[in-house]
Amino acid sequence: MEVVMYAERPYRSSCVLGDQTGEAPYVRTPKLFVSKGVQNVLDFLQTDFPEMDVIGISGNFCSDKKPAAVNWVEGRGKSVVCEAIINGDVVRKVLKTSVESLVELNMLKNLTGSAMAGALGGFNAHASNIVTAIYIATGQDPAQNIESSHCITMMEAVNDGNDLHTSATMPSIEVGTVGGGTQLASQSACLNLLGVKGGNRESPGANSRLLANIVAGAVLAGELSLMSALAAGQLVNSHMKYNRSSKDASNTALNNS
Repeated sequence: MEVVMYAERPYRSSCVLGDQTGEAPYVRTPKLFVSKGVQNVLDFLQTDFPEMDVIGISGNFCSDKKPAAVNWVEGRGKSVVCEAIINGDVVRKVLKTSVESLVELNMLKNLTGSAMAGALGGFNAHASNIVTAIYIATGQDPAQNIESSHCITMMEAVNDGNDLHTSATMPSIEVGTVGGGTQLASQSACLNLLGVKGGNRESPGANSRLLANIVAGAVLAGELSLMSALAAGQLVNSHMKYNRSSKDASNTALNNS
């Protein structure tokens, strides 16, 4: 167990939890299993130090469900880097843009724009959309989307400027494959579909690590999609075409009632 002290008071503990939320390399979270461990330690210490005053089991330095630099710098749960090289022909024919345009847009939007806004871990286009969707589908804690969506998206031209190298660095993905919402029928089915349901007996923590990799991979794909739509000037048109119903929903609701 790793403990961080401040003003003679312990504020943060770290430990390994297998396929529970937050495993590998350390979990820095006041979730149930860490809380139980810390509570047992406190009970043990109080037998030897009865004068010890326990203010609270959580000191907010974890930092859970809140944007915090400590998670951005030190990591929390799983830290994942996902990268890919996209062939220039694919960029032009499938993504309908160019390597040069994507690199420039990423610098001006995800890096410069986010810095001007004072972003904390938000140097990306829309990582939280993908993280939240996967979390709900697989029985994770949706509120932990806050720190789990910390992501910096990078894009650069490679191979003499012909191809695109892109990456998504996510230092604090909090996922688990056992307990909580993962036991719900639909969410359990999704985990099974991904091949990460339950705990991994042969390699404890492997399933939750793979789920974190899936999250990062999906985020990178989403970043490529949105950035390409922006670079090609297709964002508004695509939303109007695919994300708006032509039916009058109010009339449908009245007729059904």
